Amino acid sequence: MRALWRGSISFGLVNVPVKMYAATERKNLSFRQIHRECGTPIRYEKVCPFCNRKVKDEEIARGYEYEKGKFVVIEDKDLEAIPDETVRTIDIVDFVDLREIDPVYFDHSYYLGPEGTGQKAYLLLIEALKKTGKIAIAKVMIRSKYSLACLRPFGENYLVMETMFYPDEVRDVGEIELSPNIKLHENEIKMAVQLINSLSTQFIPEKYTDEYRKALLEIIKAKVEGQEVKIPAAKEEKVVDLMEALRASLALVEKEKEGKERTSGRRKKRATS
Repeated sequence: MRALWRGSISFGLVNVPVKMYAATERKNLSFRQIHRECGTPIRYEKVCPFCNRKVKDEEIARGYEYEKGKFVVIEDKDLEAIPDETVRTIDIVDFVDLREIDPVYFDHSYYLGPEGTGQKAYLLLIEALKKTGKIAIAKVMIRSKYSLACLRPFGENYLVMETMFYPDEVRDVGEIELSPNIKLHENEIKMAVQLINSLSTQFIPEKYTDEYRKALLEIIKAKVEGQEVKIPAAKEEKVVDLMEALRASLALVEKEKEGKERTSGRRKKRATS
């Protein structure tokens, strides 16, 4: 993996030199816009509407819109005025319990690996976090943005950093309308809890796959090979009673469990015979 950033974790008077790596990658399929008539990709050009001409890359500057239609230009030298210790430091400000942070605050994940001289301090921080059951809240500069972040142990001997949204970046959920007149019946709650318990299992990431991406790749392959793409019939949407839907769901779960148990029993029988 290629390091995206080099710096250090700072807590108290301790500095831990680290390298930052992207922890995730998108597996989305990308499409290009083409001219349907001839199949040629559409070309996009950078044009200034005021000067009415194409603009070269060296003519383009970084601008911040401080009022509607009014911009101030920010040069690279302006960014260089920010102290280097701020730019290259993951500054730990607090230690908190992970369960106190709602996942809505999390943005991007990065692995943090130790530089050669920081191996011991790196492992010490991980061990201290494990012993206390805490995670670290920090501030860090990434791609010209000063982000809030949390650091936590990952696996046996690694650190992962999650950049976070600031409180004023999380929208107010109170703006979503919710009727105050909805009443839940005890039997509905009981059956919903029973359904959740029936479907509860251990989280194994490997068992989840992107079925939409798989189906889309099959369609692309068929079209490349000149095959006809079959469109499945749309499912008929039925409005059902909530209790009826819960009962049917529980019955389906029980049926699936019985099928798995029968299959497992047959496998054991073959293995012993």
